[in-house]
Amino acid sequence: MSIDALKEALPAYAKDIRLNLGSLVTTSPLTGQQLWGTLLACAMAARSPRVVAEVAAEAAENLTPEAVQAAKAAASIMAMNNVYYRSVHLIGDDTYATLPARLRMTVIGKPGVDKVDFELWSLAVSALNGCGRCLESHERTLREAGMPREQIQEAIRIAATVNAVAATLEAEAALATV
Repeated sequence: MSIDALKEALPAYAKDIRLNLGSLVTTSPLTGQQLWGTLLACAMAARSPRVVAEVAAEAAENLTPEAVQAAKAAASIMAMNNVYYRSVHLIGDDTYATLPARLRMTVIGKPGVDKVDFELWSLAVSALNGCGRCLESHERTLREAGMPREQIQEAIRIAATVNAVAATLEAEAALATV
């Protein structure tokens, strides 16, 4: 199970996605923990069982057990936060933003890994889930911590590519049953 297996599974029409996936793991400016944590968090957010299994197997070889748990926690907490904060933003009534969320989110304060890495994973999942408010918040936190825009962009590239891999493979699986 691996990124290579995902690349091989992609159909010919998804050549660009295959090439993008390959370049992410070979030319990334991110640290190993940032890269593999982002890949794992995004795989979970993309909700494709095959993508989760393939990425998780290889991520486990490249991350500490604590980093694996933190990447999974980033996907989990952002699944909740992205829905909540995107909804509050889209309603258009600023009063909602002043109300307490009353949602437990302690993992954000104590993720078990470097806070910058967790923020990066949260940003990538927020990109995949389409939450503008969360993207703005996590990007601001990362920039204040000194992370260059190129590394932030890399996390967004990972989110976009993992999402495309998941969408393509899930669609192909559905077409195979027709």
